[in-house]
Amino acid sequence: MDVKKPASQENLNGDESESQISHLALDIGGSLIKVVYFLRSNGSGGSVDDSGKKSDPVLEGRLHFAKFETSKINDCLEFIRSKNLHLAGGGAYKFADLIKEKLGVVLDKEDEMDCLVTGANFLLKAVHQEAFTYVDGQKEFVQIDQNDLYPYLLVNIGSGVSMIKVDGDGKFERISGTSVGGGTFWGLGRLLTNCKSFDELLELSHQGNNRVIDMLVGDIYGGSEYSKIGLTSTNIASSFGKAISDNKELKDYKPEDVARSLLRMISNNIGQISYLNALRFGLKRIFFAGFFIRGHAYTMDTISVAVSFWSKGDAKAMFLRHEGFLGALGAFVSYENHGLGGLKTHQSVQQFAVSKTYAGKKICCLVNEDLNDNESIDFGVAFAA
Repeated sequence: MDVKKPASQENLNGDESESQISHLALDIGGSLIKVVYFLRSNGSGGSVDDSGKKSDPVLEGRLHFAKFETSKINDCLEFIRSKNLHLAGGGAYKFADLIKEKLGVVLDKEDEMDCLVTGANFLLKAVHQEAFTYVDGQKEFVQIDQNDLYPYLLVNIGSGVSMIKVDGDGKFERISGTSVGGGTFWGLGRLLTNCKSFDELLELSHQGNNRVIDMLVGDIYGGSEYSKIGLTSTNIASSFGKAISDNKELKDYKPEDVARSLLRMISNNIGQISYLNALRFGLKRIFFAGFFIRGHAYTMDTISVAVSFWSKGDAKAMFLRHEGFLGALGAFVSYENHGLGGLKTHQSVQQFAVSKTYAGKKICCLVNEDLNDNESIDFGVAFAA
């Protein structure tokens, strides 16, 4: 996804007006700014009840997602200005003065952890085919049992990593974390490869071979495995380990191999630490989110293999389609000073109806199998009288 042109931008048409747009939430992280905003549909009418009929008045429309590099916050502010968006919650106080100066609006702050959990709970309860596993190159959607969702471990991988034990709506505890996350990958990657953006570094890693730099078990034991302790010859014994014995300088290694090894090292460690925390608290479900992942096959595969390896196959890593927008979406859902009475989501292709409860309120979803990843969700918002 090109940060200079948000994924949601192509969904917008040229006849937008200020009256069509309401509610904007920002999640301004150390590396990325995540934006969620609501674009109202013309002819918004009643809400959708369990029978598919319209009842209470709602404001129907489309929830859009976009992202920008934090270092390019002025691009984000220009995007907001050009679309006449109105701020309605979320954001970081670090940029409050700049946003007030550029847009003439004041930030209303929401708690970061509250928003992450609220966003995750909403997606898992309200959006069909949100969660999936990724094993051997195959994505398989997970059917979420609403009566057996909690507790679960939410692993949010941003610049750093937070691991949150979620016990219900508004019930959670940050039980662990690590400073080795997306910021580490980006920072070290820039120093070692001269890549100028996260996406460039991620694409470079796709072309590399980590075995050129990583020391494998087979390198230590003459090509053999160490079956006595459950290690195959291809297991990594030491990330970047071959750089010790090779008589080479950084310039002698291919940047793509360095990027691949770096991504492998960080993803492996996040997967291992996450499972060990899940084991510590007896949690059966682990959901990974955050823009470090970006739907990247190699990243998801590495995390999945790590969880499976350390759990001896008893646990599976699960991922979210709207992985990077939990905080911004949570701010949007949580902020009720606009008179948000309830949130009802539906997809425009009404293939089947699902009725769920979120935060004590009924959510009616008309599910669309063809939802575009990360771009937008059709839904209705019920406003209190």
